[in-house]
Amino acid sequence: MLEVRDLHAFYGKSHVLHGVSFDVQRGEIVGLLGRNGVGRSTTIKAIMGLVAASGSVRFRGQEILGLKAHEVARCGIGYVPEDRAIFPDLTVRQNLALGMKHRKPTGRWSMDDMFALFPQLRERADAPGGVLSGGEQQMLTLCRTLMGDPELLMIDEPTEGLAPKVVEQVSEFLLEMRKRAISILLVEQKLTISLHISQRLYVMGHGRIVFDGTPDALRGNEPVRKEWLEV
Repeated sequence: MLEVRDLHAFYGKSHVLHGVSFDVQRGEIVGLLGRNGVGRSTTIKAIMGLVAASGSVRFRGQEILGLKAHEVARCGIGYVPEDRAIFPDLTVRQNLALGMKHRKPTGRWSMDDMFALFPQLRERADAPGGVLSGGEQQMLTLCRTLMGDPELLMIDEPTEGLAPKVVEQVSEFLLEMRKRAISILLVEQKLTISLHISQRLYVMGHGRIVFDGTPDALRGNEPVRKEWLEV
């Protein structure tokens, strides 16, 4: 579904990504791991058209590198940023409505579906986004992106700073998306979560892919874990 080849990305004159290549198949959760600053977030921003990049990014056979972010989204890719980027003065319902691609609901997902996935949001449906807890805001941004009916979700650090119970809810959400054949590219700092829910993993270091394989393969590769993941 997603094919990234020889991806290079830049912030001004700073060369951040150095020939990154990987794939995400349909209905698959793929973890993108590594320490802070190695280029994980830049990778998904480059795919999304948010930073200058060269190489090739193909989605469902179509070259999308060079498209603007809204054009990439219309191709069927949803992006959940690390900062959540909700609208604090709009209600939960209004935030969700903004996630729809069209004024009239035409996708697979309805607002009631979102409330079924995260019942807390139903209870807070008419509350402004800015008064929600961090966990509730994360639920909201996941659901707002899902309202756009993507076939691939790219999610940046969804469990950062969340309570263990909310982390569990987010993990269950990601597994439910997989059951519904939605692909996920997951940037996640918590190794235990990535090992638990991902089918395949890529580890990044210094702007390059330094490991790719299954969770079991990474569990058994102590040198890679020590050099590129563990503090």
